[in-house]
Amino acid sequence: MTRRYVPSTLPRLAEDWEREGPSLTDPVLAEDDGEETEYAALMTAADASAELVAGLPAGQRRRVVVVVETATTDAPATWREVVAVHVDDRDDAHPDDDLAWWATQEVGDLLTGR
Repeated sequence: MTRRYVPSTLPRLAEDWEREGPSLTDPVLAEDDGEETEYAALMTAADASAELVAGLPAGQRRRVVVVVETATTDAPATWREVVAVHVDDRDDAHPDDDLAWWATQEVGDLLTGR
């Protein structure tokens, strides 16, 4: 299995949620499945997400990383292949802050603010 860390935004996540699966634009790949390597890939994707959210209006500037596991690096993904979504707790989170973990079944609640 290949694990991809996909930088995103809350508006993009909402669009993807309405579709069959997440867009896999510019994913970050971990070099191996070691915990430190995967964390580094997650944070690299979070940095890319920070660039995406910089121009968004207040209330939408939370970094988002969608974690996807597929058979190959170029395989498309549905929500079945998403293993987690990581999101800042607030708009003004520091770039070194950890992201909160959300299970895929919680994404709807995340998007509606519950």
